[in-house]
Amino acid sequence: MKSIPGGTVTSPKGYVAGATSAGLKTRGRLDLGILYSEVPCVAAGLFTTNRVKAAPVIWCQKHIAARMARAIVANAGCANACTGERGFEDAAAMANLAAERLGIAPQEVLVASTGVIGERLPIGLIGANMEKVALSQEGGHALAQAIMTTDTYPKEIAVAAEGSELGEIIIGGIAKGAGMIHPNLATLLCFLATDAAIDAHLLEKALREAVDLSFNMITIDGDTSPNDAVLILANGLAGNKTIEEGTKEAETFQAALTEVCTYLARRIASEGEGATRLIEVTVDGALTLADARLAARTIAGSPLVKAAVHGCDPNWGRIIAALGRSGAEIDESRIDLFLNNIRLVVGGLPHPFDRDKVRVAMGGAEVPLRVCLNLGDCAATAWGCDLSAEYVTINSEYTT
Repeated sequence: MKSIPGGTVTSPKGYVAGATSAGLKTRGRLDLGILYSEVPCVAAGLFTTNRVKAAPVIWCQKHIAARMARAIVANAGCANACTGERGFEDAAAMANLAAERLGIAPQEVLVASTGVIGERLPIGLIGANMEKVALSQEGGHALAQAIMTTDTYPKEIAVAAEGSELGEIIIGGIAKGAGMIHPNLATLLCFLATDAAIDAHLLEKALREAVDLSFNMITIDGDTSPNDAVLILANGLAGNKTIEEGTKEAETFQAALTEVCTYLARRIASEGEGATRLIEVTVDGALTLADARLAARTIAGSPLVKAAVHGCDPNWGRIIAALGRSGAEIDESRIDLFLNNIRLVVGGLPHPFDRDKVRVAMGGAEVPLRVCLNLGDCAATAWGCDLSAEYVTINSEYTT
């Protein structure tokens, strides 16, 4: 795999995108955008497990069942969640407006919204500005900005993968999210595109695996949004033979997709609302993968661990306490704990360490924690961020 400099969701062949300011957020900020493929695509998506589902999620779940799509239309500033039947009508209207703009069927358009919950989507503004969305191959950068809410920078990437039977394929992606992050099945908004030809069933399976290793392993505040969605389009314009399950090409595709998703997930975690540091928690030596994942996510999501990292306080007891309540199988007498490769705990007991050295290590942009359970062979990594007073400020003033 190789990273494409300046890569984004429109880096694969055959995709264009664009965005405009429709007045849904602060005047002058991009808030309405489109991703479009020149040809029909195989499609897959994963969505929030929150039982309160936003209208765009319901629309996408209904239409992605056919595993075909060609475009995504997205807005920021209004989540179109908790808006009832009228909300679904607004999501359908948004799809229709984009379809008319593109000259395709509404059923080929997936819809995504993000912003304040409980407000009607201003369809009048969206309709008045849809034609202003200028589409280009460079437009993925604008789309990445248009889906931002409390994000301070866009998150985007593209990688190229090669193989003797595969040729070269490209996978690009963009994502948004800085708060209400504790995903299950999917997270926030993430749009992925590839020019690979791939079996529809395999595409969904590959997406699920990539999301499980990336977006499902990040946490910022323990909240799961009603709007969470990860969508992927595959248009086949790379000209490769269709990738089938069980092949070497499938393995290459999976590795590339996971790399894209992991990069975007880490960027989301590092830019949590008010965050100053990325926390990376690796749990190894677990009896099962489920135990490793559960322990890693619990530690990364612990408010006390997050606050200690913010204050550069090597209070490792908080990490052990979070591990103990995670539900993972542990033996206290076997636990080893490291912070930035500095040993803090051995066999469940304190190990002498230089507190000043550890405090300095905790002051970096990334704070790696490693917990060795020494029970089995399974491992998992989760990502989170520190907890600052700025998080409270942002969320106490979000709608005002």
